Amino acid sequence: MPVLPASRPCLLSRRLLLGAAALVGLGSGGAAGAAGLPDLIARAKRSVVVVGSYGLMDNPRFGFRAAGFAVGDGLQVLTSAHVVPSDTPERIDRSIAVQVWLGDDQWQMRSARLLGRDLRNDLALLQIDGPALPALSLAEQDAPEGTSIALMGFPIGNALGYTLTTHRGIVSAWTAIASPAQSPAGLSARAVRQLRDGAFKVMQLDAIAYPGNSGGPVFDIDSGAVVGVLQGGVVKSTKEAALSAPTGITYAVPASAAAALLAEYVKR
Repeated sequence: MPVLPASRPCLLSRRLLLGAAALVGLGSGGAAGAAGLPDLIARAKRSVVVVGSYGLMDNPRFGFRAAGFAVGDGLQVLTSAHVVPSDTPERIDRSIAVQVWLGDDQWQMRSARLLGRDLRNDLALLQIDGPALPALSLAEQDAPEGTSIALMGFPIGNALGYTLTTHRGIVSAWTAIASPAQSPAGLSARAVRQLRDGAFKVMQLDAIAYPGNSGGPVFDIDSGAVVGVLQGGVVKSTKEAALSAPTGITYAVPASAAAALLAEYVKR
């Protein structure tokens, strides 16, 4: 999960999100409001996956990266672009992989491939092998400030044995944000492109997230729909401080951006 030092503000401006792109209604399932958060968690568990890499020469062979979740026809997975393993043409023994929850703490590894990326919004779409998973629904409208939300992921990665964990909070603001490079060494192609294109809109959440939550779904608790994809959070000083002293300020890419990426690669 990328971290944004609180001592170096990267918020460029703050404004409400106006309008919304055409969204794709996905999956099934009714509102969560009547049954509450426990029912939402129970229904979503089989849709949230562990995203990583599989390498025959690696130890362990599966390398944890982040979270993701099933959309479309259940064979596509949305996650954050920054967590998808880089292409390594010289390593034919390494590939993208996901772990799918089977229940009773049982996980099944599936191979995956990259369908497409939206680097500006830090999103990636994967295609996975095997039977389809229950697809989550993307919200048809952006969540207004004050919306009660829950985010799901794998905080601290496999240190907790791939325990799918839920945190809750609210949408505290809509923020236009860009992450400036902290040094010339940080001027990667992605960073330069983001600065050139300008700020992008994200949801600021009043919820705690940790490394390992990136790429996971952010739900509107009342409707049960996914309103965002968890991207990162603010830390007080170093990345390690995200574990010992989390700020409780987290950012998520809106579902409208995720729906646009899905529509580009998946025919409805």
